[in-house]
Amino acid sequence: MRIVGRYYFNDPDKTISAQYAPELSEISAAVSAVNAADYLTKVSKEKTMPGRMLYSPTALNKAFRSAFTALGWKNVRVKSDYSVQYYIDGYLPPATAKGAFRDMDFVKNNLGVEVQFGKYSFMVYNVAAKMTIFRNRRIIDAGVEIVPVKELADKMSSGVSYFEQFLWDLENRGTSNIDTPVLILGIAP
Repeated sequence: MRIVGRYYFNDPDKTISAQYAPELSEISAAVSAVNAADYLTKVSKEKTMPGRMLYSPTALNKAFRSAFTALGWKNVRVKSDYSVQYYIDGYLPPATAKGAFRDMDFVKNNLGVEVQFGKYSFMVYNVAAKMTIFRNRRIIDAGVEIVPVKELADKMSSGVSYFEQFLWDLENRGTSNIDTPVLILGIAP
């Protein structure tokens, strides 16, 4: 795989590039370590493309996990109990309620990385909510979101969002004072 697009969200001075040059070099190496052709393994069962060979998001995620882990990046999970202070009329959740958790694919030196081959809502959630949660918990200071460009998304299951659409959404959303600086990387085979 190769990085073919870069977009700085809430980072107009591109400080992520300056502050995290060694980590960005490792991210580039991890992306390059994934040979896209090895993951063109999913036979489509979709009506619009029956029998067509597609990239497998599950297999790609495993390949990225292996590449990042080999470079010392760690998956980080945060947990907490759900708040019960907003229930009314004496309602309490069942004792089996396990509480909340979120995890970030990879973290190193306060830089978080998410690899996303899902629908656009997951991409937006990662950047607009999850990275803010992890920054508020002082686990990261900035983030990187790795997403397919349209060329790659077109060779995946329908519904997978892509770099170009994601940037349109973010540019039209704008930024907020609570947003985390995030570098969005578009990748292609």
